[in-house]
Amino acid sequence: MRLIHTSDWHLGRHLKGKDRTPEIEFALQELLRQAKELEVDAVLIAGDIFETPNPPSEAERVAYQFFEGLRTAQIPAIAIAGNHDSASRFDGIANLVSLAGVHILGKPRSVKQGGLISLETPNGRLCIAAMPFASERRLLTVENLWTMNELEQIGNYKERLSKCLNNLASGFQDDSVNIFMAHLTIDGARLANSEARHHTKETYALAGQSLPAEAQYIALGHIHKSQEIPIAAPTYYSGSLIQVDFGEAEEDKGFYLINVELGTPAKKPEFISIPCEKPLKIVECELSDYEEKLEPQRNHPGYLKVIINLQTPQIGLADKIRKICGDKVLQIEPRFPEVESKREKSVNREQFDPVEEFKRYFQEELNTTPPLAVVAKFEELYKEIKENQDATA
Repeated sequence: MRLIHTSDWHLGRHLKGKDRTPEIEFALQELLRQAKELEVDAVLIAGDIFETPNPPSEAERVAYQFFEGLRTAQIPAIAIAGNHDSASRFDGIANLVSLAGVHILGKPRSVKQGGLISLETPNGRLCIAAMPFASERRLLTVENLWTMNELEQIGNYKERLSKCLNNLASGFQDDSVNIFMAHLTIDGARLANSEARHHTKETYALAGQSLPAEAQYIALGHIHKSQEIPIAAPTYYSGSLIQVDFGEAEEDKGFYLINVELGTPAKKPEFISIPCEKPLKIVECELSDYEEKLEPQRNHPGYLKVIINLQTPQIGLADKIRKICGDKVLQIEPRFPEVESKREKSVNREQFDPVEEFKRYFQEELNTTPPLAVVAKFEELYKEIKENQDATA
């Protein structure tokens, strides 16, 4: 049986005011072409199809056009909601998209409730244990949130999540190819730092041993770097479909092609690259050579982040940089030696985490730990404000 594993499309994504949806559409057209050419039995989509719970209509059009293309090619798809998606919206459209051969799951379910998706393919029966993103608000009770401290809540959340995973794996069948698909963070995975940080740390970092070893392949979404997770079963993150942020600049993007036979672990999957229509690139330069280094980037097909090392602020420098490369330059970061040493002692701007700062404020100023529900609401509000700023930048 031959399968495609993809995830983290983030349709509707903006970067410094630039709409990335056309780039994602370009990548999805290539993914569809490859699916047809490779004659795959199914496409697995491990979450974060959209960037926001209420995506713009153009983002939805691109997703549904891709699904329609699969339907025409008679290739079924199985998709789960990620932390950026609306689980309720996914469950609401499940019957509709099933007409295109797409099995979509929004909220986590047990085997008896439909968490195990089984379908016939030209090369046999395929069984998918599907685990959409599960927030602590979904798995913990109100009593848990009020009566447990943060460490107890984390332990309780991970214990409940592990039980969900075990329940799904219990539905695997001897006469099927058994795949596990989930949108979650495995402890030790290499981050791109373009993921939602609150959903990749502490509470949400699950031990790899929690995943079902009996699965023939484990298809993961959420982390934007494609990578293998070295545990008992063949386990991989496919990574994001395009370079989502400058933390992924010049990285290969694409999907995994899985070859698997009944009763045996999948062979090492093949990572197949998809060209980025507008690749991201970081250019670092000095005040003395920025023109020389930026001149060759005039014809760069994508977007640039310019890091320039300075001794003192330079008035009008940003305009001079943009005059060379125009609107290809999305970000200019000046670096000063005296500021750099201070930054190392305080906050690294590249790794600034507003959620952690919010929690630190509670601890230092209010001498308490904020409830997880409050932290989640803060992150939601911060993300909404940031998206509005990017859209008007």
